[in-house]
Parts: sequence; structure tokens; C-alpha cells
Amino acid sequence: MTVLSTRVLNRTYLRRQLLAERTLRSAAEIVGHLVAVQGQESDSPYLGLWARSSAFAMEDLTGLLHDRGVVRSALLRGTQHLCAGEDYRWLRPTLQPALERMAGRAGRLGGCDPEAFDAAGREIMAEGPMTRPEIARRLAARFPEADLGELALVVHLRFALLHPPPAGTWGHRGRIACVPAEDWLRRPLAGPSAETLVWRYLAAFGPASVKDVQVWSGLTRLAELFKTLRPRLRVFRDENGLELYDLPHAPIEDADGPAPVVLLPEFDNAVLGHADRSRILHPGDRPLVMPGWSIVRPTVLVDGFVSATWSRKGPEVEIAPFRPLTATDRSAVEAEAERLVGFVAPGESARIRWT
Repeated sequence: MTVLSTRVLNRTYLRRQLLAERTLRSAAEIVGHLVAVQGQESDSPYLGLWARSSAFAMEDLTGLLHDRGVVRSALLRGTQHLCAGEDYRWLRPTLQPALERMAGRAGRLGGCDPEAFDAAGREIMAEGPMTRPEIARRLAARFPEADLGELALVVHLRFALLHPPPAGTWGHRGRIACVPAEDWLRRPLAGPSAETLVWRYLAAFGPASVKDVQVWSGLTRLAELFKTLRPRLRVFRDENGLELYDLPHAPIEDADGPAPVVLLPEFDNAVLGHADRSRILHPGDRPLVMPGWSIVRPTVLVDGFVSATWSRKGPEVEIAPFRPLTATDRSAVEAEAERLVGFVAPGESARIRWT
């Protein structure tokens, strides 16, 4: 069984994540390839697409959100993601068991009848768009045994809801309305397909272990599925002997492949997409990126690995490297930061500050 070094996994991962070089693919194609794009913060998907594309413009994604080609909802791990509208039809039902498990944790429904709760929720939401707290208050009036403080989260996880624009668009910080997914998509949801999920994940994140897929998706007990799929997959090992699965004809990159400097937004799944993140993040650096309190900082890739975090206020970009960078790498980071300012604040002069 072929052993893949960490550096080979890194270069292969950069290629799969469209980070080895900027792609000519459209915004819709990039979102589709990545399966789901982290959207906890409205601006993050724009920056994630900009980092991967050679010609991305803000109106590209905004237009897709308005045209319903891309939608925003609770998906992977119960967090907000953007995905293709057509993919949502199978992706949300596939992830629903994990979301139901989160919704039922610690008795959040307070012992009320789940079927009656779901029927009441559908009846309330048929009245038109409303926020999760509004839906929760209406449900609490009917089910006083449920915890009002938890109901907004239950609504978020239990019902297949989408957040129409302006939610999810660049700079939006206001009211986030919810609508039933089938109403917004004008089509019924499809059946779940964990096999489709695995194949699509491996195309963008492979080679990967069973645990990697589970951590990325929030699903559990996928080992049996992988036993079924194993004859159709390639199997490798990493340097620690862990089995990694991959699509049968997906290319494996050379250890010395290209690795341009990249600025990734907070929460980008390139950093969160595996249980073992050593292919992109040195284990000792993890607390610098994920210090706790549900924080995942924006990151800078240098030579393919997370080497700094960054933040921006207007045209000023602050770079916090984990260790000294060469003069060449510092120049490349500054050039990419200037390109970032040109995207988010056109016409303004970038100011780069190292900390």
C-alpha cells in the first residue's frame, strides 16, 4: 500500500481545493466542487472564492444567491454554509441525522411530541418568511414544555430552512429571514445519499480517512459504508499508517508542486476539512488559528501550510506570522494582501502591518 508523505498530501490537497493556482472556473463551479462553502460570516464565502479564482467578482456570488443557484443554510456540523441549490436537495437530507442528533441533545424539545412539533413548525412557516427567533416564539406558545432559549437552535437544525438574500451577501449584518427550502427552490428535496457525499468529498478533500469525512460532515458510523465502497476506491496510508481513501483516478501531486501564497478567510473548510489537519496546519500551530470560543481565524498559506493569521480593517491588513518568514515570502504575502485590498476596497491604498 503506497505511503503518502505529508508534503505530497499537502500538494495534492492544494490542487483539490483549487489553491495550487487560481482557477478559471466560475463561482458556481467552485461552490459545486467544494460541496459546501463555509458561510458563518457573510463575507467569508466571497473571500474564499476570490482566493481560488482568477476572475471572481462580488456580483458573481450575489447574483447566484438572488437567482437561487446558490443557497445558504445550516449544513455541515450544523453551521451556516453555501452550496449549489441543486446539491442542497440531496445534501441536507443526507446530513439531517447529524442535525437531528444535535437538535435533540440535552432534551432541547423538552419532551414534546416531535411529530406535533414538526407539524406546528410547518404550519407557522407557511405564513411567510420570518426569523428563527420569531419561529421559536411562535412554537414556544404552543409547546411551553420546550426551552425557549433552545428553540431557535432547534428550528435551525430540525427544519430544512434557507436564508434568502440579503442574508449571506457581502456586508450583510441585519435581519436573517428563513423560508422552507422546498418553497425557495420550487422543488421537493430528494432522498439522502451518503455515497454521493463521500465521492464529492474525496474529489475536493481526498485522499482522506473515514474519520476525516465524519469530522467534516458531522455524520457518524461511516465505516460500514467505506467497507462497501472500498473495492471502488484507491487506498493509501499516511506517514502514521492511517488508511486514506481516494477516488480511483484522482491525481496525486508531486511533493514539489506549486504553492503560491494564499489568504484564506475565517472558517474556511480548507483548514477545517479533516480530523487530521497536518496536511495544511502544523499541529503545534493549531491554537494560533483555533484559540477556542468557536473562533477560526483567517489564515495565510506559505509554501502550502498555514504560516500566519491576518485581519483587515478598511485598507489596512495586519499579518501575524507564526515564525520568521524569508524576505521573498514576506514580499509575496504583502503582494497578496495588496490584491485583497484591491478586491474589498478598490481605489484605496493598501497598508500592510506586521505584528
